Amino acid sequence: MKNQNEDLKLKLVPFIMNRGVKSTSKTPYGVNMIQAKSMWNESNRGEGINIAVIDSGCDIEHESLKDNIVAVRNFTDEDKKNPNIVIDRVGHGTHVAGTIAANGNNNTIVGVAPWANLYILKAIDSSGSGKVSWVINAINYAVEKKVDIISMSLGMANNDPKLEKAIKRAVNNNILVVCAAGNDGDGNADVFEYSYPASYVDVISVGAVDKKGVPAEFSNSNLVVDLVAPGVDIISTYPNNQFASLSGTSMATPHVSGSLALLKNWSYEEFQRELTQEEIYAQLIKYTKNLGYPRTVQGNGLLYLKEKK
Repeated sequence: MKNQNEDLKLKLVPFIMNRGVKSTSKTPYGVNMIQAKSMWNESNRGEGINIAVIDSGCDIEHESLKDNIVAVRNFTDEDKKNPNIVIDRVGHGTHVAGTIAANGNNNTIVGVAPWANLYILKAIDSSGSGKVSWVINAINYAVEKKVDIISMSLGMANNDPKLEKAIKRAVNNNILVVCAAGNDGDGNADVFEYSYPASYVDVISVGAVDKKGVPAEFSNSNLVVDLVAPGVDIISTYPNNQFASLSGTSMATPHVSGSLALLKNWSYEEFQRELTQEEIYAQLIKYTKNLGYPRTVQGNGLLYLKEKK
């Protein structure tokens, strides 16, 4: 029998390393597929929006990221618990950060919101996993710093009330929380796979599709998927100033996190006031496109910033 006080472990949502990419000056297909650039002018490319990436750390000296990183914090036991060392020994966190806000410096790739601010909060160590308490501490830190968005591409099979409580606190502080739906799918829309924290009602759960808009077989299907975004063969930043192509709902999630930064800026101009978390979510869902698949797979549809429902 498990001890109720046991510190459970979360793991990075499994991802597939497709290949390394020496360099690229192209806009990744995912940024184009969701039509992010169509909202860049109205949203000032996400400028001033603070996004906490709770993940495996980041290459904070990467040429495409370093100008966007405004704060770092290490919550793991690595590097003697030094709060200022967030070395990414997995590559996952660096990749996620790039899809959100790579700035295109030196003619490299751009992310969805290339002028947004990144808070790199390391809660996953070199094993690809982390204690729930680390993640909770990272969430609480993000709340204290009054970030706008929290992006988490991690999960576990078990519900943890303390984790859910931390997320509720974030949401009650008007923070949008975006999570990867999970990569335990079997391609059957009628068989449900649940992962936490993505399955909490307060979280925006993101599934993955390929460049043709076909749901990835690995993407979890369930009753709480909110929407889907590109998550197959995604090129983004990688440690040691490199680039790589990865696949997973982990890669779909930052497309939504970056888009929420654009929507927050756009909505402020549009409505001349700060919208609530619920109102921003409603706007996000308006910018989805029905792909014709079961709701358990696609949620409300593909993130598509050009046209409203």
